[in-house]
Amino acid sequence: MISLNGKRALVTGGSRGIGRATALLLARCGASVAVAYHRRRDDADAVVREIEALGGRAVAVGGDLGSRAEAERVFDEALSALGGLDVYVGNAGIWPAEDVALADMDDDRWAETLRANLDSVFYTTRVAARTIGDGGRIVLVTSTAAQRGEAYHADYAASKGAVVSLVKSLAVELGRRGVTVNSVAPGWVDTDMSAGVLRGPDRPRIEDSIPVGRIATAEDVAGPIVFLCSDEARHVTGEILNVNGGSVLCG
Repeated sequence: MISLNGKRALVTGGSRGIGRATALLLARCGASVAVAYHRRRDDADAVVREIEALGGRAVAVGGDLGSRAEAERVFDEALSALGGLDVYVGNAGIWPAEDVALADMDDDRWAETLRANLDSVFYTTRVAARTIGDGGRIVLVTSTAAQRGEAYHADYAASKGAVVSLVKSLAVELGRRGVTVNSVAPGWVDTDMSAGVLRGPDRPRIEDSIPVGRIATAEDVAGPIVFLCSDEARHVTGEILNVNGGSVLCG
């Protein structure tokens, strides 16, 4: 049912994981897609080739989104290649795998996480708010950690919690233009970012903690993202759509 024919989308962190799955699904629904990446140019080019093999239109655009200048350049290149922007999916980010109590966390780890997960979202979403067409869609990927916290990963939880507040603020600011702003908050997802934990001995325990009995795939998260990008979600804004198999039930 979902058709995005004629729409132009930019997906950050699009070279792998949730971003890759989202870029491919957007293309299958008819959108032209700019696949943004940081260092993984070969992976981003592979996603572009996959989209082109589907008969779609795509381009890879690279840069460090934690830099204002580079974030703006990535958008400029995407806008130039696609001729405009109707959909922005802010997916890029990091999850430091090492457990560190806040009392022991050094300044470098805190700064690195907030730069990758919050500064980058500010820079990119600010450009999206300025350039996206009326009736456009902004979807930012957060986390269940944004709502319940995450011990020994307070930097990550804080960065994602800030993005939740940004989503709710921007939904009001852009609503009169028909631009919706939402978030998808995944729980555990079997991607490279979480591979260090999920491909180790803790996986059975994690699976047992999820009511549906399994860990999400990237495609499980891409579907809800693309729904929020579509006309079917035109009256949904400022919402946090949890995709966690029931592991965190937010009221």
